[in-house]
Amino acid sequence: MTESPVTDSHCHLDFPDFDAERAEVIDRALAAGVHRMVTICTRLRAEPQVRAIAEAHAPVFYAAGTHPMSVAEEPMATVDQLVALSQHPKFVGIGETGLDYHYTSDSAEAQKVSLKMHIAAAQETGLPLIIHARDADEDMAAILTEAYRARPYTCVMHCFSSSAALARAALDLGFYLSMSGIGAFPRSKELRAIFAEAPRDRILVETDSPYLAPPPHRGKRNEPAYVVHTARVAAETLGLDFPAFARQSEENFERLFSKAAAWSVPA
Repeated sequence: MTESPVTDSHCHLDFPDFDAERAEVIDRALAAGVHRMVTICTRLRAEPQVRAIAEAHAPVFYAAGTHPMSVAEEPMATVDQLVALSQHPKFVGIGETGLDYHYTSDSAEAQKVSLKMHIAAAQETGLPLIIHARDADEDMAAILTEAYRARPYTCVMHCFSSSAALARAALDLGFYLSMSGIGAFPRSKELRAIFAEAPRDRILVETDSPYLAPPPHRGKRNEPAYVVHTARVAAETLGLDFPAFARQSEENFERLFSKAAAWSVPA
C-alpha cells in the first residue's frame, strides 16, 4: 500500500465488464494505492447485487439511485425506498441521480421528478447526493439551489465536465466537484481551469469505471486502480505534490462521505 492512499469515489463494479475478474480488479486497486471505492447502483433493481459486492469486500462501499438516463424505463424511486436502503452500514450516498438532456431530453420532466425524490432522501438521511449532469446546466443549478434553500443537504457533482457557471453554483452551495478521467485528457484544459479555481477542500477524484479511462489507458476499460493517474493530474492542476493532494482529497472524501469514514470492519 502506498504511503499516499486515495479513494475512487465513484465506480460501477457491478457492471458486466468486471464479471470475470471483480476480485482481481479490487486487488489491483489496493496494490495501486486505492484503499477505498464507492460502487454506484444506477437502477434500484440491481441494488441487491451492488450491496453484495460491498458486503464481500471490506474496501468497497456503495450508493444507489436511478440514473437519469434510465428514468423512463425504470420504476420511479421513492423517498421511502431510498431511506430504507440507507440503513445498511455500507450504504454511503444517494444516487447517482441528476439530469441528462444529451441523449434523454425526451424524459426531462420525469428526470426532474426523480431528481427531487433523491434530493428529499438526501435531506432526510444526511447522506450526500451524487449528481450526474449533462447538457442541463440551467435546470440543474435551479433545482439544486431551490432545494438547498428549503432544506440544506450535501452533494458531489460526479464526473464534473459541465460549465464554469454550474461549478460556481454548486460550489456556492458548499458542494463538491469530482474529477474523472475526462479531467486528465490532454484537450480538457478548460475543465482543468474550472478545477484550478475551485477550493482545494471541495475536490474529489473518481474513475466512473468501466468508462472514461485516463491516460495512459484511454480507450481501454477503466478500473479503480487508474484513479491514481487522474489524482496525479488533479494534483498538478491544483499546484500540489501528489502526497499533499492525496491527503487533501482524502480529507474531502471523509468530510463528505462521513459514513464511509466512520465505518470499521466488524469484529
